[in-house]
Amino acid sequence: MDERQFYDERDETKQIPLVCPFCRQENSYPIRWKVRAKKASLPRGAGEQDRKKFEKARSYMVRVDDLVACRNIRCRKRFEISGQSVVLI
Repeated sequence: MDERQFYDERDETKQIPLVCPFCRQENSYPIRWKVRAKKASLPRGAGEQDRKKFEKARSYMVRVDDLVACRNIRCRKRFEISGQSVVLI
């Protein structure tokens, strides 16, 4: 059984304050995330190995955006978002 069947997926956008490394201005940027929430019960047709995998599975979020454009009118440069790309819920 595919591991993706253990989760419900949805897209979510969160406003995150970031500092542009070029102009040093702090702004709030919309960052897209893919939220994978663990289902309440095991899908049908699952075997014993699938049951063990399902017990260990946890809900988590994966960041979709890697680059952000600065909102400062004079700068407008794109910079990479560093830090965690996966967050456990």
